[in-house]
Amino acid sequence: MTLDPRLLAVARGDAPADLLFTNARVVNTFTGEVEDANVAVYRGRIAGVGDYADAQRVVDLRGQHLAPGFIDGHVHIESSYLHVDQYARAVTPHGTLACVTDLHEVTNVGGLRGMRYIMDCARRAPMDIFFMAPSCVPATHLETSGARLETADIRAALRWRQVLGLGEVMNFPGVINGDAGMLAKLRAAERVVRDGHAPRVRGKALNAYLCPLIGSDHETTELEEGREKLRRGMYLMIREGSTEKNLEELLPLVTDGTYHRCMLVVDDRNAKDLYRDGDVDAVVRKAIRLGLDPVRAITMATLVPATYFRLAGHGAVAPGYWANLLVLRDLNAVDIAQVYYQGKLVAEDGKPLVTSRMPDAPWIRETMRVKPFTPADLALRWRGDGNFPVIEIVPRQIVTRWLSESVPSRDGVVQTDPSRDLLKLAVVERHTASGRIGLGLVKGFGLQRGAIASSVAHDSHNIVCVGVSDEDIHAVSAEIARNGGGLAVAEEGRVVGSLPLPIAGLLSDGPLEEVAAKLEELERLAEGLGCKAPSPFSVLSFLALPVIPELKLTDYGLVDVNNMRLVEGVESGH
Repeated sequence: MTLDPRLLAVARGDAPADLLFTNARVVNTFTGEVEDANVAVYRGRIAGVGDYADAQRVVDLRGQHLAPGFIDGHVHIESSYLHVDQYARAVTPHGTLACVTDLHEVTNVGGLRGMRYIMDCARRAPMDIFFMAPSCVPATHLETSGARLETADIRAALRWRQVLGLGEVMNFPGVINGDAGMLAKLRAAERVVRDGHAPRVRGKALNAYLCPLIGSDHETTELEEGREKLRRGMYLMIREGSTEKNLEELLPLVTDGTYHRCMLVVDDRNAKDLYRDGDVDAVVRKAIRLGLDPVRAITMATLVPATYFRLAGHGAVAPGYWANLLVLRDLNAVDIAQVYYQGKLVAEDGKPLVTSRMPDAPWIRETMRVKPFTPADLALRWRGDGNFPVIEIVPRQIVTRWLSESVPSRDGVVQTDPSRDLLKLAVVERHTASGRIGLGLVKGFGLQRGAIASSVAHDSHNIVCVGVSDEDIHAVSAEIARNGGGLAVAEEGRVVGSLPLPIAGLLSDGPLEEVAAKLEELERLAEGLGCKAPSPFSVLSFLALPVIPELKLTDYGLVDVNNMRLVEGVESGH
């Protein structure tokens, strides 16, 4: 920060402010108070909080609350399906003026070049977007991704401006067992923040995971698990995304002694949910409804992430801090009237007032390489003894259960059984045109006919499909390949709806409103096929993530996550 002497003059009261908020009820995230004061702003920074009166422009808040802008401490922008400009249009009216994103989605597709492209786009957005260097690209050796980051790549990324530290260390078995490559990446990041990812890791395994001073976890789903992680020194990121609903379970952990180690995040929230429900503000609002003090809830979405990520000048209404401010009509309802970014009005009454143009990069639209296949290539054979291993969706979570079910078969080929909610799951490799197709069964979608698919499939982002018939699975996969990525729905061998995501197969180049409307349409189509899972495309995207227990599917086949190995006996497609 280059200190402007005139900022000090405004702070002393010797020079007029550019902007003055009068009659404000200031939310003080340092002390948990609400204080009556005026707030003076000069060149995007707060000069002072007090009895200031001289300014070029005065905004009389008439007793409304003035709070710091929200900071989403853990989010994957790619899960919104929105390009950076439209993501900013979606979240700034909801008060999110800074976020910390681990770009391992686009990096798994396009490597550091893809990460750099999104960072270039982010500089144009009317909000502060900070980045973490992806630690696990690919997440495991049991899937095909479009890139691989080694320790030297991590060191390079950590030298880039706006990169704060090492992204979520998903290879928790590698850390716990002392994998040399994983430890080398941690050593490369020993002077910066290191985010964690430790679902259901407890006891001595947790102690081992934390020895490299990994600082946070966003994968906690159970109360006692969260309590143990807080006791062992982790910051707890309490997550409430499109599919991950952990707030109600974990909120009792927030006490006078722990709230400064807890933050509210969304992790993954799609365009429809951002547009209809909101962003971090929706999480804060829900926490208040569940009984949390509103100032404390705001603190957990402002000062706590700012402290953890060492974001100087963020997270409070205070001298020298950025004038990233929210005017609230009602504190308890988190009713946002106006949003100011660096002292400039960027949103009002839920509407964005500022947009930006994104740079073009033709190469990032050419990442979908799928070897053609036929429905016959989707035949699933089981050579094991006894029942078949089935992935069961856990409602409102991204962890899954491993079931063993008796399954129908015909001529040695496993069949779907919609009456028992046993559907085929397929992961089609899309980076190298290898023709590899992982096959399995999943329970929890409720489809009675048809298929749905997505190329947003964490973290390697191959095409993941679920359906009743091989013909429909083939149809949705082929549609996504034609579109350069996206979402699709098919019935009776015919595509009935799709949303192209041509930017790295992850992001739309369309406006927020159109993407949200199209996603709603696809969800209605899926519901018409019998789908009972809320946000089914978001649910589907996590079934190919082999670092979340218990059973997942990649293009290599079914993965036993707890033991990090393929399940034997399942013959995948080719």
